[in-house]
Amino acid sequence: MKTRYTFHTVLLIALLLGGLFHFSACTSDSKRAETQISVSTPPRPAGQTDVVGLTCEPIETVRIGFIGLGARGTEAIRRFTYQKGIQVKALCDLNQFRVDSCQNMLSRANMPEATTYYGSEDVWKQVCERDDIDLIYIATDWIHHAPMMIYAMEHGKHVACEVPAAMTLDEIWKVIDTAERTRKHCMMLENCVYDFFEITTLNMAQQGLFGNITHVKGAYNHCLYDIWPDYNADWRMQYNMAHRGDVYPTHGMGPACQLLDIHRGDRMKYLVAMDSDPVSLPDYLDKHGRTEDAKNFQNGEVTLTLIRTEKGKTIQIEHNVASPPLQPFVPIIRNTRICR
Repeated sequence: MKTRYTFHTVLLIALLLGGLFHFSACTSDSKRAETQISVSTPPRPAGQTDVVGLTCEPIETVRIGFIGLGARGTEAIRRFTYQKGIQVKALCDLNQFRVDSCQNMLSRANMPEATTYYGSEDVWKQVCERDDIDLIYIATDWIHHAPMMIYAMEHGKHVACEVPAAMTLDEIWKVIDTAERTRKHCMMLENCVYDFFEITTLNMAQQGLFGNITHVKGAYNHCLYDIWPDYNADWRMQYNMAHRGDVYPTHGMGPACQLLDIHRGDRMKYLVAMDSDPVSLPDYLDKHGRTEDAKNFQNGEVTLTLIRTEKGKTIQIEHNVASPPLQPFVPIIRNTRICR
């Protein structure tokens, strides 16, 4: 049976770095506890094949339903007002004012009015159930990503979802199995793999400029101090309060995996992670009158993760949303050509 490591690497690593896998940890009293966890790959259901390189019949006009119209979703609508060959059929959010704002954006762009959905936790399902939509674009909070992706594919829709696409191993395999079973495109929208620096660097690597790349370093260093209040129902802070680990690794992970041909000749096999004690975010919460939340805060100030691939390459990933960084994304490549 073909080995099942053929889906988006960043789906799995988003979970691995999110606190479920701990190869070694240090307790507060300096006693070291070591645990190694091995994860087995579940068998692929009979008759299914991977979706790497999946092709589908072309669609002349792609009809899109948008679910989640916060900052990311609204910006997506703005970008799509410049696209040809698409039609925005549905706008969905918990809050009517966000739906109305995006509807006005379509109107200003002289685009047809979309059907609007809001006000209910489950109203998004109505968007997925429509028979006049080809693609569901998801930009909600993280914990709704996988259930929405699965439901949309089960109702015959292609899916594009903001990162991270899944939060648990169970969700990851359900997303993979659903994509394979339904033969629908299921794309995690990791924008950093398309940025000008990353694309230029990838082209240089593929042209052999760096020789044999042996180590790649990436990071998500983004102090969110000024925008924590913008997250609906405090969902992002709540997640960092409850979980340890690199809970948002894909901005650095995606470009690193491209450079090392992950799933195109190599795969990630081992990781070890460590974090520093939380300081800035508990201080932020305390200053905003949330003393109990500050006392129970879980995620570290900075999380560092080191990954080794099947072919002996290494990747270092950093996560810090708590304190101002010196370099936001820290793109570094170690190779056999430039450093001679």
